[in-house]
Amino acid sequence: MEGRRMTINKAIIPLFLFLQFSSFCNSVPQLSTNSRFIVDGTKRVKLACVNWVSHLQPMIAEGLEKKPLSHIASKIAETGFNCVRFTWATFMFTRPDYYNLKVSDSLDTYNLTAAKTGIAKNNPGILGMRILELHKAVVDELGRNNLMVVLDNHVSRPDWCCGDDDGNGFFGDDNFDPTEWLQGLTAVARAYKGNPAVVGMSMRNELRGKRQNETEWYKYMQEGATTIHKESPDFLVIISGLSYDTNLGFLRTKPLPLNLNNKLVYEAHWYTFGISADRWTAQTNNLCAVVTKMARDNYLFLTTGDNPFPLFLSEFGIDQRGVNEAENRYITCLLAEVAEKDIDWALWTFQGSYMLRQGTVNLEEYFGVMDVNWDRPRNPGYLDRLQVIRQVNQDLESNHPTYNIIFHPQSGQCLQIGKANNVFLANCKTATRWDQHQDGGPIKLAGSPWCLTVAGDGGAACVSNDCSGNGSKWKFVSSSGLQLGAQNGQGKYLCLEKNNLNSTVIVSKKCLCVGDNLDDLATCAENPLVQWFKLVPVNV
Repeated sequence: MEGRRMTINKAIIPLFLFLQFSSFCNSVPQLSTNSRFIVDGTKRVKLACVNWVSHLQPMIAEGLEKKPLSHIASKIAETGFNCVRFTWATFMFTRPDYYNLKVSDSLDTYNLTAAKTGIAKNNPGILGMRILELHKAVVDELGRNNLMVVLDNHVSRPDWCCGDDDGNGFFGDDNFDPTEWLQGLTAVARAYKGNPAVVGMSMRNELRGKRQNETEWYKYMQEGATTIHKESPDFLVIISGLSYDTNLGFLRTKPLPLNLNNKLVYEAHWYTFGISADRWTAQTNNLCAVVTKMARDNYLFLTTGDNPFPLFLSEFGIDQRGVNEAENRYITCLLAEVAEKDIDWALWTFQGSYMLRQGTVNLEEYFGVMDVNWDRPRNPGYLDRLQVIRQVNQDLESNHPTYNIIFHPQSGQCLQIGKANNVFLANCKTATRWDQHQDGGPIKLAGSPWCLTVAGDGGAACVSNDCSGNGSKWKFVSSSGLQLGAQNGQGKYLCLEKNNLNSTVIVSKKCLCVGDNLDDLATCAENPLVQWFKLVPVNV
């Protein structure tokens, strides 16, 4: 084993000397951390990323057989992202028979004839490149489009991720030798040192499996982080947790003893896998409350307290066709929490297809931003819903007071006041600002004596100068904490609601899925998402 390690080290040095950065003009910042935020100097920089896969068996960035590299990079920026979480496999950087392989030979290995023809048409200069030359060419092109890049060590052996028994899950698994993993981190940090597009490295995706344990997590996370920081001290070092990147809760009682000169970021994933669709459709409010509490307990807590850190939600997503009702409810719940916490994130995923995934050629990715032919976004409306989490809402050193905007996560829009004092949904960049709200009290317009007021059942909500009556005293009426209700003249609670699919008008209607005592109904056939609103703090 020791002899093979020495061979690996000797082989990679000449290659990475060749791969050192050649400068090009862009404005990608050099990042560090300040409290819970990522910053460029004193200015907050919010990562609004999308994943792009290059870790599967061919080791080629997906989509290059469908469109030119320059087109894909520009499309990522055009669709509203400022960053790419770009994946790599350890063997791509540690084993000569992987990193020396030419792109054309890799395609031939898997009989990907159509993909080879497509690359020859769309990216003719790529076929003769070696695997790592191509990886670097992609990163450089992203930089030319002013996109920040987070390099994510997704797996060791190139393949789809993830399973408990795939050999890639935890230190000591068949394909997860810790020493080789550290060599891979060193090689990547060295290869991209000084490349202005690269702002950070994510050490490992979704640790998992029967071998996982906290003792070895602490040991290897410290070793990996120190390895990256020593080789490339300008990079953010991004650390994942256990159980498929869903658990960092153990840091509550035992912090990771690391000093990386303000470069340490934690990451987590939030999906709805493993939760039945029936629960989402029958118990939407309660289930949103449960999963949100789990997220807070397991990783969102890191952004609070006496020693907070930035949290990078590096994967979340749904079938973007919108056909899965359970996923539609999950993502609405997630967007409400992410908007309030104003954390950094990376959507899964950009690719609309895979050259080869799990034995299937040209497999369509329904979670992908692009359609299967990479011609256009699969669901522009879904991308529009990300607007409020793209923008910076909070800053550490703001000179402005903190107000709220009222976010409707189902539509991705925010409350705004019209000329006739009516309330409607509009772009969150122009959202009306409201004073901080105490549950059971009025929601006042910032700097104004006017406040939000309930109307009769089905009537249009409005603002008025009567802030003392029950119709202006708003409380959260379900366990989700997302339904705002106030009492009408008969003492019954009515909730804010988006009027209908094609309307932006906000009305007040009977609160959905809660009883007269304002507790959640045990089951509910109605969909309460039209009544979900989140008060999002803003100080910029």
